Amino acid sequence: MNSIATERLLLRPFRLDDETAVHAYTSDPEVTRYTSWTPHTPAATRARLRAWVADQEHLPRTSIHLAIESREHRMAIGWAGFVSIDADRQTGIFGYLLNRDFWGKGLASEAAAGLVRWGFTELNLHRVVAEVSAENVPSTKILEKLGMRREAHFRKNIMKDGEWRDTFLYALLREEWQLRSDP
Repeated sequence: MNSIATERLLLRPFRLDDETAVHAYTSDPEVTRYTSWTPHTPAATRARLRAWVADQEHLPRTSIHLAIESREHRMAIGWAGFVSIDADRQTGIFGYLLNRDFWGKGLASEAAAGLVRWGFTELNLHRVVAEVSAENVPSTKILEKLGMRREAHFRKNIMKDGEWRDTFLYALLREEWQLRSDP
């Protein structure tokens, strides 16, 4: 798979030598606060990274995990990808995660926009979907900035730290994206 280039980022396949950079954000409790998983140990990071790299060899792809690389810093600063691709429905469920040192700079928005564009233009998706913690206001703002609409509010559907939490489901159709974008 080719990389996805944006103004400041390169979304590219993970490499095993990304481990230190990946662990910097997967082990951070603040970064993983709204994920369904807890902060990673070094062994958990290594296992997750190896799974992402191995997954790159499977065809057809049912998921795509990409490193968000800062062009300026030339290192992986996050993850973006489609956690599920349903070819029959032409639907991709996507997400993103960014090292806390790079928050507040518009990079998560840039990565998400690049991934959505790529999903519609290269994967020929009809619909992209994102599920986000109802408490994650910054991420809901990113999704709304992309033109996505909130289609559902799932009550107490994710267990995290012994507590049930709500999530929102956001979606965008290709024709809606085309009306907002200059593909």
